Amino acid sequence: MSDIRALNFQLKNIPDRLRKSSFVKNVFIVMTGTAVAQILGFALSPVISRLYSPSDFGVFGSFNAVLTVIAAGVTLDYTQAIMLPKQKEDAINLFMLSCLSAAIISSCCLAVCLFAPALLQDLMKAPNAWMLALLVVGILISGLNVAFQAWCVRVKAFKHTSASQVIRSLSSNGTQVGLGYLKGGALSLVFATVLGDVLASVNLFRVLLPDLLAFRRNIRWGRIKRLAKDYRDFPMYSASQNVINALSRGLPVILLTHFYGIAVAGAYVFGVRILSVPMRFVLTSLRQVLFQKASETHNSGGRLLPLYVKITSGLFSMAIVPSAILIAWSPQLFSWVFGSQWLTAGEYARFLILWLMFMFCNLPAILFAKIIRIQRRMFVFDLFLLAARALALIVGGTYLPALSTIMLFSLVGAIMNIIFIVIVGCALMSKENDITWKGIPNIMTEGKS
Repeated sequence: MSDIRALNFQLKNIPDRLRKSSFVKNVFIVMTGTAVAQILGFALSPVISRLYSPSDFGVFGSFNAVLTVIAAGVTLDYTQAIMLPKQKEDAINLFMLSCLSAAIISSCCLAVCLFAPALLQDLMKAPNAWMLALLVVGILISGLNVAFQAWCVRVKAFKHTSASQVIRSLSSNGTQVGLGYLKGGALSLVFATVLGDVLASVNLFRVLLPDLLAFRRNIRWGRIKRLAKDYRDFPMYSASQNVINALSRGLPVILLTHFYGIAVAGAYVFGVRILSVPMRFVLTSLRQVLFQKASETHNSGGRLLPLYVKITSGLFSMAIVPSAILIAWSPQLFSWVFGSQWLTAGEYARFLILWLMFMFCNLPAILFAKIIRIQRRMFVFDLFLLAARALALIVGGTYLPALSTIMLFSLVGAIMNIIFIVIVGCALMSKENDITWKGIPNIMTEGKS
């Protein structure tokens, strides 16, 4: 009886403990901004889908594929290291190192655009040279935005990161609608996206500025060089891993365009864009708070495996029902909501959801792999992932119709994501010398940290 009374007492106190949990509060703050941003974007999607053609989205997807690959390594991933030092002085020097890297790589990209413009224009299917200018600006802003976000996460300024999501969505989607009515085409989609990143970055800079002024005397070239050496595994493995992952995600657009034409690639891009809306709603919020929480736990000598198991299994539980609904009715939903020209995108989405569901669940694996510093192992894995995806697309493009190729690509992606989650889980078990999962703490009901 005493055990039952104790259990009842714990259950009654869950709401109070949830209200006091800093983790839950931070997730809720970021999720609120992300929700508003995603709702704005999704509400305008039926309008945007009727203002732009699949070919416009194909060019937009090609631009994003190139931008994403370069931006994935533009800070050499030193932004991820900003969370790790215990001293704020080291963190601010890592921040400056990230910004310096972004400026150098953006300058190199500018040189390529000036001296070999045809190479990038052909790769992006760019209608004019304005795309090249937007590419350079987009790369620099992407790097700065990631650095600003990393600092905001370190200082727990989650309200500002949340507000930036709303600013990005409102400005980007609003501009796409406005320019769409003026028949701006693919260039309008690109310009609006870059503008959204610029305005979001300006908002985040307001958080950074006081700390930058306060610690400006602690920024030393010698200290930057020492930290660059101490955290060299981030550019060597983590940044390379990010570039490979971005290449893996951008490869379908480029190869689908090559084998089947720009309209098929546009339908693929639109399908992924729509399916990513609910994923970003959860993952953008969780990424910032989970990385801060896990880094804090790691620095204080706590155990990461219980947190990893709880979050990964929770994400999988969240994904099952929506995925089943989309597998059953994606073509009908796409045609009804976005217009009949997007029926093909709905058919692609039906099969892409298998890959995206497991990609949704791998966020803890991505973050925890960086915290426990197994970037070299993940780098090797991502090489295999890139090779597997490229092989699926090339074989499919050579012998199969477009829908079958997308099915094959999605299946390969799902299997590789499952393997990735297992690898990181085993690494955590080995690092913490765990053979069981006893003593899992309830992070959702833990008190203020």
